[in-house]
Amino acid sequence: MSGPARGSGGRQRGPRRPPASTQWMPGNAVSLLENGEAFFPRVFEVIRGARREVLLETFILFEDKVGLALREVLLDAARRGVFVSVLVDGYGSVDLSEAFLADLIAAGVHFRVFDPRPKLLGMRTNVFRRMHRKLLIVDGETAFVGGINFSADHLADFGPSAKQDYAIEVRGPIVARLRSFVRTGEVRRGHPDARPGTDAERAGDAECLFVVRDNDAHRTDIEQHYRIAIRAARRDLTIANAYFFPGYRLLRDLRHAARRGVRVRLILQGEPDMPIVKVGARMLHDYLLDAGVKIYEYCERPLHGKVAVADDDWSTVGSSNLDPLSLSLNLEANLVIRDQRFNQVLRERLDALVSRHCREVKAVASHRRPIWRAAASFLAFHFLRRFPAWAGWLPAHTPKLEKVEAPPRGQAEPPDAHSRQTG
Repeated sequence: MSGPARGSGGRQRGPRRPPASTQWMPGNAVSLLENGEAFFPRVFEVIRGARREVLLETFILFEDKVGLALREVLLDAARRGVFVSVLVDGYGSVDLSEAFLADLIAAGVHFRVFDPRPKLLGMRTNVFRRMHRKLLIVDGETAFVGGINFSADHLADFGPSAKQDYAIEVRGPIVARLRSFVRTGEVRRGHPDARPGTDAERAGDAECLFVVRDNDAHRTDIEQHYRIAIRAARRDLTIANAYFFPGYRLLRDLRHAARRGVRVRLILQGEPDMPIVKVGARMLHDYLLDAGVKIYEYCERPLHGKVAVADDDWSTVGSSNLDPLSLSLNLEANLVIRDQRFNQVLRERLDALVSRHCREVKAVASHRRPIWRAAASFLAFHFLRRFPAWAGWLPAHTPKLEKVEAPPRGQAEPPDAHSRQTG
């Protein structure tokens, strides 16, 4: 695989390269799944119907009612002869018990952990370079991409801290590309699995582009595709993102878009799961509001989404936040979509958030702004502008995949499945 552990956004000199991920694939059907209430039942239904293969990557798998329900459908699939592979992150899924894993392993589930590290004084030590993707591919026919983890805090009955989030179900030729990536760790150009489909393979009218962020060939791809959409927007741009602390270039593109007459809206956390998120985002408010960017804080519960829409047909849904971790360190995956119907559905959901559950952030008159706030914004800009270079100085160990236990004898694997080492 393009090794996730190498460097991470070393010093940038001159203009950045165009994104490596550029091959759009037509003929797909894309459906929006909002929150766990829509996502989990559909995922479990598709896994129950699996005939050959279930490939799952997730940042968080908790041993709660959602994790236990997932465990049961995976067990059932493995016991009826389906090849099942699960990859979780060692930071996000740190507390899975041996009892939780034992039956999965015994049934032949290929269970791996990305960068497992022991706790030190009760604290997790694998802080940087997380496997933050959320991908599921079943039988090479149906895929799920988004920001929803397998945990009960994505359900409304979890309480006030339940997350607002989004994922998509996709069918069509792009699924082969996702499957190839999960099996090999590479977004391959011209790979046989990635050919645009014939009419018989078409599932819908959406053009899709699978975009990843890693620490090798795709370090800035997701950020670049956001910037391409921002610069191309002519009428409307809405970004809903949980952790908004992007680089200076993306902020500058947002200002320029607003100044040329585009309605630019940001939906950010008003009730964040981490207070520092709100502090960081507010450092950027003045810079954006002065240019006419509209900022809304979602106050119903923590916002965990990573989605955007532009004009009439561009959208993206995925795992990548717009913050230093996602843009410079983590392994991320987004789907970019050109489709008017899907754009309209997602836009209507975001419009509903703004009208029913958000408060608009108003600009503060310049004579009332405290000096410390201007100074903090100045420092934040310089931090953001230089972070990609500084990130290379962070611990550069090589994250590894650790197989929890070898599958029982007789458990077959697809010929080239999971031959990669993610580090």
